[in-house]
Amino acid sequence: MKPIRAVLVAVTVVAALGTGESAFAAGRPELKVYFQSNLTDAAYQKKTFDRVAKGWKAPGASQVPDVGKKTVVQAVIGRDGALTSAVVSMKSGKKGWDDAALKAVASASPYDPLPAGFKPPSVEVHFHVSVVP
Repeated sequence: MKPIRAVLVAVTVVAALGTGESAFAAGRPELKVYFQSNLTDAAYQKKTFDRVAKGWKAPGASQVPDVGKKTVVQAVIGRDGALTSAVVSMKSGKKGWDDAALKAVASASPYDPLPAGFKPPSVEVHFHVSVVP
């Protein structure tokens, strides 16, 4: 597969991820999603964001990184919505956190098929899971 070389743009949807744990006394988990710049369908972006946010399961307190740290999962979604690849491209310093971010992206698959007006065979998406104040 030919690598995608496109600027990514942020989805306007940013939300705190749900957790009932007290591990976040100094902060809270947050998900931001960045799509390849030529995928501008806001409804598709929101559905993708929601699927990953719903699948988030916080790791135990010992695996929560410090405020300001984040994990970035780079993923490629195929035309049919299949997750063709997902890798942790930036580590938070806590393996459990990194694993939880990768699992949330993987468990959300399959995603919705790419929008009809989007011509490329796949889209690159970056999922940032961080701890914010």
